[in-house]
Amino acid sequence: MAPIEFNKRRILFLVAGILAFFIVFHGLSVLDSDSIRDVTAHISLPGIQSPTGHKTPPEFESDADDIWDFDSESSPVAQSNSSTTEPKPAQHFDLHPIAQLMQAADDRFRAYESGISTSFRQTVEKYRSRYGRHPPPGFKDWYKFARERNVFNIDDFEQIMDDLRPFWAANPSELRTHAAHMGEDPKFGVAVIHIRNHTIVQADNPSWRSETMETVISKFVEFLPDMDIPMNRLDQPRVVVPWEDMQEMLQKEYETRTMPPEVMDTFSVGQPNLLDMTIQDRAQDNSTRLDDGWFFAPGKQYMDIAAKACPPESPARSNMTIAEADMLYKESIAGFVTNFNLSSDLCTVGPTVQNLHGLLYSASSIIASHKLVPIFGECKVNVNSDILFPANMYYRHDDRYDYDPSEDLDWRDKQDNIIWRGVTSGGVQLENNWQTMHRQRLVQLFNGTHVSRSGTEVKVLTEKLDEPEATNTTYELYDRFHPSRFADEHSDIGFVEAWGCVPNCAFYDTVFSWKPQVSLTAQFRSKYLIDVDGHSFSGRWRAFLQSKSLGFKATIFREWHDSRLLAWRHFVPVDNRYDDLYALLTYFIGYGDSKQDNVMDGEELNPQVYIAPHEREAQKLARQGREWANKVLRRDDIEVYMFRLLLEYGRIIDDRRDFIGYSGDGSELDKFDAGDEHGKGWSWGIGGWKT
Repeated sequence: MAPIEFNKRRILFLVAGILAFFIVFHGLSVLDSDSIRDVTAHISLPGIQSPTGHKTPPEFESDADDIWDFDSESSPVAQSNSSTTEPKPAQHFDLHPIAQLMQAADDRFRAYESGISTSFRQTVEKYRSRYGRHPPPGFKDWYKFARERNVFNIDDFEQIMDDLRPFWAANPSELRTHAAHMGEDPKFGVAVIHIRNHTIVQADNPSWRSETMETVISKFVEFLPDMDIPMNRLDQPRVVVPWEDMQEMLQKEYETRTMPPEVMDTFSVGQPNLLDMTIQDRAQDNSTRLDDGWFFAPGKQYMDIAAKACPPESPARSNMTIAEADMLYKESIAGFVTNFNLSSDLCTVGPTVQNLHGLLYSASSIIASHKLVPIFGECKVNVNSDILFPANMYYRHDDRYDYDPSEDLDWRDKQDNIIWRGVTSGGVQLENNWQTMHRQRLVQLFNGTHVSRSGTEVKVLTEKLDEPEATNTTYELYDRFHPSRFADEHSDIGFVEAWGCVPNCAFYDTVFSWKPQVSLTAQFRSKYLIDVDGHSFSGRWRAFLQSKSLGFKATIFREWHDSRLLAWRHFVPVDNRYDDLYALLTYFIGYGDSKQDNVMDGEELNPQVYIAPHEREAQKLARQGREWANKVLRRDDIEVYMFRLLLEYGRIIDDRRDFIGYSGDGSELDKFDAGDEHGKGWSWGIGGWKT
């Protein structure tokens, strides 16, 4: 190529071009940059308050039921036509702790969403990285089963792995022996489902719970090895392994992690110690049996049993004060829950709530064991080693627990109150012990007459109004709030009947006025729903999350989906003492008038308190909870979870468990992941199949 000759004419054209480009570019930036910035600064993002305080126009919101009206002054056109010489208002921030907790939850959720595997290769790689083992046999079939059901996060099965970890320290044949015979004596409250030759052949000591479990298993039983599945028939959880023993088991599990280059991708066949199904008369079955270690402790303080499973330095086994324990999971001003996991951790909160929850001091039945025996349960408290599976009530179609949208109103049309209905369950009630049970405390706390007569005072956070020119909204504690008027106006909480009393419930006649029964569907007319424990977990929680209302949750129980739900992103966590409830509700609903005293019948009632309503934040949480529940708590998700759980369990009880599994690189399903395996031309995207 010949060199360029820079003669005079070419140099003139070059200089002219550079000069023209500079003039055009510089002129545009001078003329338009401010107006462009002015427009973009006032385009509100979905779910985010604009710096000027204007409300987000409905067309920018993702929720069709949004309550916010269009404000013409906040439109980009209006702002671009305004004078650019006017000073821009300073940004305003609401410094309420709940706003900060919601932001932190959003950050955690973004981290949760990032890095989700989108192929079988990635899923396998992540499995090995996390657990130090190959995936179990049948993992390819499970993966395809899950993808075909549009599972949102193919990696989120931590609960299964945590539940099964200690069983790697047990002898597989002993696990099979325990499981095979656990249902033989009905008094111990265990049903056992037996799978042989890819078929459910029998259930010992069956109930509606085991029947529902069979229905779920039938969806994928063709992929399962022979196994016996013991299932808890009681409401209360069972296994409590002492902490020192558990640490040894977990250490052994860690030390035995191995990934041989080649393993068999099949389960062993004909293993001994499974129940011999050829013997019709169990009295003729002389096979080996092991002691499961069950002991009965009805009416005994559960913390006496549970504390054995807690670390020595924990509040449950040390002299830590309640205030010190609170600092582990609550913020310091109004006591909002900052760590929902610890708020239900008996090692942390057990000493505080041991006399405030029916399971802990008046359980109707406790049949426990300090041995690590395999038993599947719908719920447990953190100290239990039961193997969690999705609650059967979430899978059954039952009008009392199923979400029905027929009366689920748009947010703007819902009543501005919190509702709860139930019976006086939760523990055995006597005339001298009912006052501190968890459901009874809730009902009394929101009875306006009771809190007025008893002089009850609660904590709220009130806005600081002494600095009208302050840039940000700040708050201070007001711990003498009289809640009677607020309870009367914004709560509908009560019992429909008494149940579970000894010798009878006559002592309630002068205490509670029974409220009318309200169907689950009708409760969705209220904006706020609170879910609390009964004898164990509440079967309403899934429906609450699916509704357009905002769920509040107080519990000591753990369920299969806990790792999938984020407090302050999908629901509002509540301390089991309920000492934060009025502070929560007054934040969302609001209280008082910033310009007038709060007076009722001529008598001052909390005149110092003003809290602006934060309905937008409430609706945002409700919408996020609903959208998320419809992605990760479906019946499809329950089937996928059970399938994975029983594959992992099948390997745990296999004598060759260290030498079976999937050792490939995942490339076999490349075409499946690309959508080409059956020539359909679809491809996988996070959260569902995309055409």
